Amino acid sequence: MTRIEKKFAALKAEGRKAFVSYIMAGDPDVGTSLSLMKGLPAAGVDVIELGIPFTDPMADGPTIQLAGQRALEAGQTLQKTLDMVAEFRKGDDATPVVLMGYYNPIYSRGVDRFLTDAKAVGVDGLIVVDLPPEEDEELCIPANKAGLNFIRLATPTTDAKRLPKVLQNTSGFLYYVSITGITGAAAAQAAEVAPEVARIKAATDLPVIVGFGIRSPETAKAIAAVADGAVVGTAIVKLVEERRPVAEILAFVKGLAAGAHAA
Repeated sequence: MTRIEKKFAALKAEGRKAFVSYIMAGDPDVGTSLSLMKGLPAAGVDVIELGIPFTDPMADGPTIQLAGQRALEAGQTLQKTLDMVAEFRKGDDATPVVLMGYYNPIYSRGVDRFLTDAKAVGVDGLIVVDLPPEEDEELCIPANKAGLNFIRLATPTTDAKRLPKVLQNTSGFLYYVSITGITGAAAAQAAEVAPEVARIKAATDLPVIVGFGIRSPETAKAIAAVADGAVVGTAIVKLVEERRPVAEILAFVKGLAAGAHAA
């Protein structure tokens, strides 16, 4: 079992929902983002999504686009992102880490080399938003063979015909995007999410985690109550953009996690 699979098995045994947080690697600099990453587990984060900065993040809203730009301008690279995970693992060998981003940096490095290096530093899973299931031979299947979970996104437009294809080689968990559009664009509504999550769960045994549009402990609780957990990214990254102290950001994350865990 991967760390992701172990984490969700443990949460299920405890009857608890998951809280997943996203931060951008290297934003606003590698030292700050590493300090934040190291503090996330104690703040209640069950799974860390670590963004790989990229020049053309087409699925992301302005807040995460700007985070990627700040990271790139500060000199963040894919190698430095892998180095962050290696440094994090020196003090935490349990918390799952998922790299989230786009295929271009991985392709440029070379898939085989990337997977070998990612596995070696302690990466547990990948979310690559611009690789559809039709391209599974590119990265998804090799990642699964290398022992990394490949986590797919489903959206409100993923209909009954499309869903089996999306689920085909997905592992770890399924990330349900609660709204149509880019990150940070609207607020998630539990009443709208609930039937969609139920529809997906009828087709898979994978945990279904819901993200996009969650900005408060109350929303995290409401969303987690109708899914297996909640993901928050933009609201956290916004505080990084505002140059809030790491301790203040972690206190905000702690509140979100408490909300999700109370569901």
